[in-house]
Amino acid sequence: MALDTAIQPALAANGLQKSYGELQVLHDIEIAMAQGEFLVLVGPSGCGKSTLLNCIAGLEEITGGQLMIGGRDVTQEPPKDRDIAMVFQSYALYPTMSVGENIGFGMKIRKVPKDQMDAKIKEVATLLQIDHLLDRQPSQLSGGQRQRVAMGRALVRDPKLFLFDEPLSNLDAKLRVEMRAEIKRLHKTTGASIVYVTHDQIEAMTLASRIVVLKDGYVQQIATPAEIYDRPANTFVADFMGSPPMNLIPATKTETGLDLGGYQIGISTDGLPENVTLGIRPEHLTLSDSPDIVVHPTMIENTGAESYVQFTLGGETVTAKLPGRMDEDSTAEVPLAIDRGRVSFFDAKTGLRIDRS
Repeated sequence: MALDTAIQPALAANGLQKSYGELQVLHDIEIAMAQGEFLVLVGPSGCGKSTLLNCIAGLEEITGGQLMIGGRDVTQEPPKDRDIAMVFQSYALYPTMSVGENIGFGMKIRKVPKDQMDAKIKEVATLLQIDHLLDRQPSQLSGGQRQRVAMGRALVRDPKLFLFDEPLSNLDAKLRVEMRAEIKRLHKTTGASIVYVTHDQIEAMTLASRIVVLKDGYVQQIATPAEIYDRPANTFVADFMGSPPMNLIPATKTETGLDLGGYQIGISTDGLPENVTLGIRPEHLTLSDSPDIVVHPTMIENTGAESYVQFTLGGETVTAKLPGRMDEDSTAEVPLAIDRGRVSFFDAKTGLRIDRS
């Protein structure tokens, strides 16, 4: 993503590294984040996303490389001088203070005049739709309301960068959906620059302007949600991003196309090596009167509006996402067509995407 050189990036990491003794956990991280972006760091447990967020916040010392916030080098600066605000997984509210006092506590410490402080608390509380709760104690609030208060405490700061560390992981499923929508609305309303850590790829896909996918301390791909979903950089990203994930099927090049688990599929193979991995999203396998493959289900799951049909192809478990409900005990043949315009190809050895465009 090209950045306007007249506007300083909200965040730039240049060759950022982090080690604990001889153990290196972040490897040459390169990120350029535009003003107003919603950047989501996502990956499995232990991938380094929270460590990277802590390095940005100044809670972890950077071992190598450079970190810029708002065009200023903050690599060696303490957290208080970085002009950031954090929202944590735990709400960390003061139990003896009211909602209003919790939101305004940071301003009180900075000795902001009371009239300015009261106006800002009211403004932020209205934005978060908790202005009717300002006199309540945290113990009288629901989990979603407490998280709004924690967000309000960050918003009154007007920092250069907001950092969210898995803020929804303590909420139940329904509240997660509601708060996800709230955070998205908040970003659109304020235009704030946000770095957001999550292990939930649905959160990443729905919230992000761009996503940073991490694995073992290495950046795998930085792209928009649509690019991540449609054009994953490698098999790890393809498998991690998506629910259900992209199907990855071993394939061999033939004279007329590909051999896919014994099925001969007519498809252009220009630029492909002898052995490839074909990637196809579950929704791009569809019921057809002229099928490419005819499969026997090994499992059928109904979600209400659609069915997930699992079967084996090329020694791999493959999932088709089909509309409507099916008999979960059915073993009848299912005829499926492959949407050739939506497939991806990956090198069978390296796992890297083969881009033929």
